[in-house]
Amino acid sequence: MSRLFVAAGIFHPEPGGPATYLHEILPQLQERGWDVRALTFSDSADSVDGAPEPYPVTRIVRQTYPLRMIRYARASRPLLRWADLVYVNLPGLPLSGERRAPRVLKIVGDIAWERAVRKGWISPTEDIDDFQRRRYGAAVTLDQQRRAREARRMDGVIVPSQYLKQMVVGWGVNPAQVRVIYNALPPDTSASDLSQSQARALLGLGDDPLLLAVGRVLPWKGVDHLCAALAQVPDVQLLVAGDGPALDTAKAQAAQAGVSDRVTFLGTIRREQVPLYMKAADYVALYSGYEGLSHTLLESLRAGTPVIASDKGGNPEVVRHEVNGLLVPYIQREALIAALQAAFQPGKRETLAANTSAGMERFEFTRMVEQTSAALKEFL
Repeated sequence: MSRLFVAAGIFHPEPGGPATYLHEILPQLQERGWDVRALTFSDSADSVDGAPEPYPVTRIVRQTYPLRMIRYARASRPLLRWADLVYVNLPGLPLSGERRAPRVLKIVGDIAWERAVRKGWISPTEDIDDFQRRRYGAAVTLDQQRRAREARRMDGVIVPSQYLKQMVVGWGVNPAQVRVIYNALPPDTSASDLSQSQARALLGLGDDPLLLAVGRVLPWKGVDHLCAALAQVPDVQLLVAGDGPALDTAKAQAAQAGVSDRVTFLGTIRREQVPLYMKAADYVALYSGYEGLSHTLLESLRAGTPVIASDKGGNPEVVRHEVNGLLVPYIQREALIAALQAAFQPGKRETLAANTSAGMERFEFTRMVEQTSAALKEFL
């Protein structure tokens, strides 16, 4: 049995894609012969929901930044000595100890770009692809160099899309060391047996044409662009399920466009409600400036609801234009308006919904688990 040390920044039951990913995949890796131990930052030293994981998890409480980094580094030392392989799920973790075992890093985005946006070093609307090419000040440049050096030092890198592979290779990582393993969703039948009308009835929604945006409302997620475009698409209602730092901007844009009466900001909804809202919607919209490979798109297509997405990041690897949804150039509001107008033409939704399963075999959960296990074994 191979010993796998999983180094993480967040962990179940905390929200977030990386936490959910590890919670779902690690028991499956155990079944395939991996002896798993995990280390993570946490708001509590214990599992908040009281349900222990089926493998040891060490949780470093988030105290002051220097203290938690020191405690994480100390806790990593015996795990690094124990492991046959280290699976790092967040760049920049303070792993302190002898580099005895190979290390594999999962990269789901550009942490330097995210940090630069968060700290105000660059505009919150700075395009991530432009960020790979442009020159910036010393703080940004040093951070770009730091994340590139860390990726190059790894024995292997796992990314969830061809788009991210190209980005990582641009940092100087050897293409032969990068494995593309698509994200996937575990089986879920929570809303699969409901019709669209039944889902709407359960949620108390009417019969109006309905567009849904789900997820954190961030500057690059494009909710403000959806609100602006809605002014040119009469009768369509927009539901925004999520909270975030760009929420006020989206609300202001809805008011400025004169569509506040057709945009409902739901705030954060319960996770188990997401498939129900997706089933009720005519389309799920993700007009985002960046996506590595979106779980939102996968969830919508699994629910049988076609999508309207930007042609950025990993979106074109999920959405087949005019087959299971519509791809829209980003940022081009006129193109977005035209896409929304076309989407709500009679019969269009039904045609696209009939093809939502097209190509979804690439995102099967078992396939992702098998590919991940095989990739990790390659680097042993």
